[in-house]
Amino acid sequence: MASGLQKKALITGILGQDGPYLAKLLLEKDYKVYGLIKRYANPNFCNVDYLGVTKDIEFVSGDLTDESSLMNIIKSVRPDEVYNLGAQSFVGSSWDQSKVTTEINALGVLYLLNSLKHFLPEAKFYQASTSELFGNSNINGYQTEKTPFAPRSPYAIAKLYAYWMTVNFRDSYGMFCTNGILFNHESPLRGIEFVTRKVTDGVARIKLGLADEISLGNLDSKRDWGFAGDYVEAMWMMLQQERPDDYMVATGVNHSIRDLLDVAFNRVDIKDWEKYVKIDPRFKRPAELHELKGKPNKLKSIGWKPKVDFKELIEMMVDADVERLSGVAKEQTLLV
Repeated sequence: MASGLQKKALITGILGQDGPYLAKLLLEKDYKVYGLIKRYANPNFCNVDYLGVTKDIEFVSGDLTDESSLMNIIKSVRPDEVYNLGAQSFVGSSWDQSKVTTEINALGVLYLLNSLKHFLPEAKFYQASTSELFGNSNINGYQTEKTPFAPRSPYAIAKLYAYWMTVNFRDSYGMFCTNGILFNHESPLRGIEFVTRKVTDGVARIKLGLADEISLGNLDSKRDWGFAGDYVEAMWMMLQQERPDDYMVATGVNHSIRDLLDVAFNRVDIKDWEKYVKIDPRFKRPAELHELKGKPNKLKSIGWKPKVDFKELIEMMVDADVERLSGVAKEQTLLV
């Protein structure tokens, strides 16, 4: 471990939503940041480019499903902190791709933990866990670290394996391993397949005359939504504690898809959004989660709190999509 020297952090999932925000935070704290990428997969650097951190990250080639590549990375990089954000992260796709979801989200975590156990057991490890572990289980309308798990998708089941493997490596080998049970968190970097970004992108397209409607599933589902930039700070704080533990990362407030539509359409001065929204049964889950709302009391006790609220988050995303698509709308107008 580095002592009095620049800390080194390895981030898997560096090109997703959370990876760039975490890299930016760590770089601001003077870390040397390494990002795991699949060299053969033609990686897309647009998210790290968006935050202006690409040139400051050292990318290393590897794969969560290839244990030998992970061992080589751990031996050569020797990071002080490892943040495992890599995953097949879309719940809907896990029903059609259950095998690959399991290989990445479950076994990939085992391979990474084994690599650390053998070659760098003193490193601190963060596992990106998820509120999907709870399914529809709650205590008085909330989920806490003590709420029973009841996963409702192949994604959540694979993540539950990873959660318990992280706990067991901590308990069995004395390693600093922690789970961050993150509730839904969004940003302008969110993938277009996720409902928040699907809505904000759709609203921007409707406002700019590029689309006529948005197709959605269950409008009554409720989620606890926060800002990814706030949540990566929680990840970092977990690894700065004296002892490893598992923490809930949430805002404590939830909203329905209808609330999301209200805020997004109001941001572009469209009040009667119902005529633009089409209900499509294809977008309803085989096993629906009705309501998620976290209670992050333990995390708040170590000094964390969310800075961006739901309305600010959705407006930020709508603004970013309007700006991104304005050039497309202008080009189409010129072609007419």
